[in-house]
This record gives sequence, structure tokens and C-alpha cells, in this order.
Amino acid sequence: MASPFLPKTTISFSSSVSTSLPWRPSTSSAAFRLKPRRRTLTVQSKIREIFMPALSSTMTEGKIVSWIKSEGDVLSKGESVVVVESDKADMDVETFYDGILAAIVVGEGETAPVGAAIGILAETEAELEEAKTKAKAADSGSSKPEASAVTPTPPPATATPAPAIAQPPPSTSAPPAGPRKTVATPFAKKLAKQHKVDIASVVGTGPFGRITPADVEAAAGIQPKKTAAAAVPTPAAAAPSKPAPSSAPSALPLLPGSTVVPFTTMQAAVAKNMVESLSVPTFRVGYPVNSNAIDALYEKVKPKGVTMTALLAKAVALALAQHPVVNASCKDGKSFYYNSSINIAVAVAIDGGLITPVLQDADKLDLYLLSQKWKELVEKARSKQLQPHEYNSGTFTLSNLGMFGVDRFDAILPPGQGAIMAVGASKPTVVADADGFFSVKSKMLVNVTADHRIVYGADLAAFLKTFAKIVENPESLTL
Repeated sequence: MASPFLPKTTISFSSSVSTSLPWRPSTSSAAFRLKPRRRTLTVQSKIREIFMPALSSTMTEGKIVSWIKSEGDVLSKGESVVVVESDKADMDVETFYDGILAAIVVGEGETAPVGAAIGILAETEAELEEAKTKAKAADSGSSKPEASAVTPTPPPATATPAPAIAQPPPSTSAPPAGPRKTVATPFAKKLAKQHKVDIASVVGTGPFGRITPADVEAAAGIQPKKTAAAAVPTPAAAAPSKPAPSSAPSALPLLPGSTVVPFTTMQAAVAKNMVESLSVPTFRVGYPVNSNAIDALYEKVKPKGVTMTALLAKAVALALAQHPVVNASCKDGKSFYYNSSINIAVAVAIDGGLITPVLQDADKLDLYLLSQKWKELVEKARSKQLQPHEYNSGTFTLSNLGMFGVDRFDAILPPGQGAIMAVGASKPTVVADADGFFSVKSKMLVNVTADHRIVYGADLAAFLKTFAKIVENPESLTL
């Protein structure tokens, strides 16, 4: 893993090479004499910036939970310096160098984008002042754009009208020196491609320099279309016109006494995933499963530390092994792939959010080892100590609300997975057999939400039939 502590180094090269020829032409090979060259490489590393690390593939910014070390503390390689909250967990960030924590740039409770400097590390006491100066410069540099955003000073007003003088058009957003990121609306990008306009050369007039369709049309030399009302004035135009209805509904005002609560980092990540899942075409299938046998097995293995979640995860994994398409994934909308492992992600509610610890290779682990692994993952999840590979490597998700008495519900498909199973509570149900005799059996309703691009109805029905067979005959779960 790349270190978040990237050194700022000064490299100087000094070399001396003889001006005379290194060899002389001669008929004898012994006459060749090579005068050695001497090159000296000197590396001086004094001050290093501590960067905000990327603790997961989806992390774009991190929040400083607490600084374990204070300014002026001497650090040793491998020591924990700061606790960072990612979108899923809190993790200690260690130093890979010896030195002194000269300055803290981002304080506790503040956020910073991935790659931004959050602290300054000095190698010796001699560099402390220089490091602190660098930290102050970084702070002032980050505040300058905000200061420059103040409303510009208006021109002085004149008492008498001045003659009109041609003035150059006001500069909108002058492009900064060096490469800049092009920000354009989707329709503007489509127009640029249609009219063969280099969108990187277009200066945007929208908010924050965003390129609008009108900017692209102007660059392509297209005159804006005039409305019919402006081209042909009519007497009715003098009549007061009704205000045009707004295209987007305005936000409702807050009720008196309401409190605005910003999302935490985890809540923001969950919200982002939920919105992303809306772009996937899904369908849902429900299946009633007789749970008498698995309930009896649970009572038998419960004293040994086995949970119902582990039993269900094991049953799901064995069923997925027979129906690999339900364990497949589609991420680009153009192709899908069969996952080489069956990793069951299980939804867990924790304080302030939701997380899905992953039981990796659940089909290959025995039931007791799987239960032990699950307990460890839950403890780490609730203490926000999960490693990225322990929550972002799932290929199928299991959500069990049956423990709360919920009999049925639908689950939202996580991005990048083929299906998610929602398990309801096991409840006594009156059933009739083939001879017309009535009996009471425990049944639980299982609903599966699947990506219809890769999983079809017949695939899901076959998978659920296999899952029900395993649950109703659970002897294979203990093998």
C-alpha cells in the first residue's frame, strides 16, 4: 500500500568527467584504457507532508477523528499518528519515517480530500521553524481562494453621465496557468462532440466556470435561436403574461424549530450507493421456505456459538456454488463476469449508519469457523475497525430482519453485485398437504432483489429452490 507520507526530497547531482578521450585508437587491444567516471548522488530529505490516505476504493475525503500525537512529539517509524474516519471505518494512520510532528494542518473534527496535507513532519529540530512556516503557508493558500471570492469593488459612480467609451468585455473566469479540469454539463459535452468543438478550449460562463450549451454553440459559431414571441410581436404581448411555472419544484421551507443534521461520512457513502443503485434495472422474487429443520438445527448448535446468521450465510453460499450466475457482477453495463470467490456480505446496523462485513469464501469454511469469523467481524464493525477488504469485497449480500420480527421486506441492490437476499422472520403457518390434511409448520419468506441485466427470472427461481432445499434439509451445513 502506498504510504500517505510522501517525502519532499532535494536531489543534487555532481559529476566530474575527464575532458580527455577515454581511449586512444591503437592496433593493440591492450592500448585501450578507460578512465573511470565519478558521479555523486546526494539526497537530502528534511520535511515531509502527511497526506490524507485513501482507506478504501470509494473514499474521496476523510475526517480527522483524533490526533494521537501532538505538535512537537517525536515519532518513530510504525507509530500511529492520527485516527481517520473513512466512509466505512475508523483507522489508525502510521508514520513510515522517524521525525518530529512539526505542525497539524487539519484539526480534529475537520475533513480533507484524499491526498491533501493534514500534517507536517520534520526530520530534526533544525527544520521545525521551516516546517511551521510551510504549514502556515498551506493554511493561507487554502484561504486565499475564499478571500478572492469577495464581491469585486464597484467602479466609482459619476455625477454626470460620461461619454460612452468602448471597454473590453469583463473577464469571466480566466483559466489558471497549467492544466485545468474541464467542467461541463452533459448536454454541452454532447453538443461539443456533435459540432466537433474542443471542449477544453471553451471558456465556461456558468456557475464556477461550468461550460453550458450556449458556450459550446458560441464557440461553434451558431447563433442562438430567437423565440417566436420575440420575432413576431402581437398586440396580445402587451397584456400581462402569467408567470411561467418553474420546471423544478422549489424546496419546501423548514418547519419552525427544525434542526438540520449534516450526513456523517458513513451516511454520505450509504446515500451515494443508494442513489447509484437506482440506475440498475432490478426485479424481485419471493419464496416461502419451511424453517422447521433449520430452527431445530439452530437450537442444537447455538450452545456452540453458532448464530442463525452464520447458518443462513452458509446455506446461501452452498446454493450460490450451484448457481454461479446469481453470484456474478456487472459494473460497466456492457459485460458481466463470474466471481472466482463466494463472499457473503451481511448487513449490520451500527451507531450512525450501516455496514456490510464480508464472510470471504463462505462456501469453503465449516459452520463453526464461519461463526467465529462472523463474531470477529461484528466486533470490528461496531468498533469501526474493519479493514477495507473486510467490507468491500462482497459478491452477494444477505440482510436478515427476521430477528426483529419483520416477516417480509425488500432490500436495495448494492452497486456492483448481482443480487441481495432479504430474510423475514420464521412464523407458524397453517399448511395443507396433498391429502388435504392441515398442519402447522414454521415458514419464513425470502425475497431476493437481482440485477436483471445478468440474472433472469428462471435463474433466480432455480437458485431459491436450491436454497429452500438446503434450509429444509440442513444436514449439509454441518459437514
